[in-house]
Amino acid sequence: MSNLPDDPDGAEERERMLREMLSGFFGDQTDEVLEQMRAQGFDPAALAGLPGAGTPDPAAMQHVLAQVQRLLSASGDAPVNTDVAHDVARQVAVAEGDPFLTGGQAKAATDALSVAELWLDVVTDLPPAGGRPQAWSRSEWVEATLPAWNRLVAPVATSVADALATVLRDQLPGDGEGFDAGELGLPALPGMPIGALGGTFEPGQLMRRLGAAVFGMQVGQAAGTLSREVFGATDVGVPLLDEPTTVLVPTNVAAFAEGLDAPPDEVRHFLAVREAAHARLFTHVTWLRSHLLGLVERYARGITIDLDVLEQQVRDIDMSDPEALRGALTGGVFGLQHTEEQRATLLRLETALALVEGWVSEVAATAALPHLPHAVPLREMLRRRRAAGGPAEHTFATLVGLELRPRRSRDAAALFGHVLEASGPQARDAVWEHPDLLPGPADLDDPAGYLDRRAAQADAQADVDTALAQILGEGADGDEGRAQQQ
Repeated sequence: MSNLPDDPDGAEERERMLREMLSGFFGDQTDEVLEQMRAQGFDPAALAGLPGAGTPDPAAMQHVLAQVQRLLSASGDAPVNTDVAHDVARQVAVAEGDPFLTGGQAKAATDALSVAELWLDVVTDLPPAGGRPQAWSRSEWVEATLPAWNRLVAPVATSVADALATVLRDQLPGDGEGFDAGELGLPALPGMPIGALGGTFEPGQLMRRLGAAVFGMQVGQAAGTLSREVFGATDVGVPLLDEPTTVLVPTNVAAFAEGLDAPPDEVRHFLAVREAAHARLFTHVTWLRSHLLGLVERYARGITIDLDVLEQQVRDIDMSDPEALRGALTGGVFGLQHTEEQRATLLRLETALALVEGWVSEVAATAALPHLPHAVPLREMLRRRRAAGGPAEHTFATLVGLELRPRRSRDAAALFGHVLEASGPQARDAVWEHPDLLPGPADLDDPAGYLDRRAAQADAQADVDTALAQILGEGADGDEGRAQQQ
């Protein structure tokens, strides 16, 4: 039995001072940082067992600071601290519960995915994606998809960190090559030596590490939130898995079905059809994955930051105010500049996302309608849900500067519906033959006229091909004639 004094007030004081120190860096995300420290094996509440009230024990605080230093250095030179992103995402995923899947839940989900493939075989020539149908918990969804989210955010994280380091170089004390943490007035506690966060830093390195930690927490927060919203591995509109498979998240499917007029089993089957349709498209339209991810990356890498504007905005930041520094790191003072090329890339991305959602919506509805009485209202409900987006999608919009929402999915679905009615399912699926043949914004403005415009383009291309063939043929004949004369 311990003979240490019962000192709950001292423990609360230590907890308060620790929180105050960390909030200087991380603001309203301090709770996530504390949870991250606990996940790494350190529990701040353990300070309650140390003798003496009031001033924290210096050795104990050194241990706390070592954890913070580990947090800031874990990512090395990476633009996103993936360790932080992972741990925060897992914590957020289970915050509202992540019950273990029963055998019955898993079987119901995988059976629905198998049935969905049979229904889709009737309405499209695109074959199943392959792979084993799976049922995932929220935590499993995080583990499988988080690498993709880290890759999506990395380009803009790099741009932001580089720009901030460049601008702040002239703002820092000394020669800009290195400074002691105490010179910035970084948070200190009684009994904590100045510079305990690591002594001397190179400014750019510190900016990048702090930025990587902040981006990691934000990515983790968004991915964890998404894990409570998604129904499978494909319904956010971009491919997140390297291997073809179909997935349902039964906990989220059941939560969505609550309160609906449709029976839960019917909701599950409808969502399974959508998941399987997405997977077929991403797997067998071989250029689509790289096309979508390439547009996202091109958009993110093309983001420019006006250094003159940024310098003017941060000139008045008090470098001894960690909250102001944290605000800069989270993008509060950034004016991301969108060039004409950026806007063109964004338009192409939004159009491609709308076409994916439109095709899936049309094909899934066609496949489900003969089997599910509530297919039409379920389709409309999901269409509105995707168009509105959720809190996690808004977070990624802040991080990357774009929203992964199919704004014009209704127009795209109408286009595929017109093609199906006029020319059949083969023509509808042939829209995906090549990225250069994809419908554009003008086609979404007038879905009914898409086939006529495509036919006119084909005729024009045929005329060009004929003219080229004649020119080349005449040249060959001339050469042959001259050879005979010689």
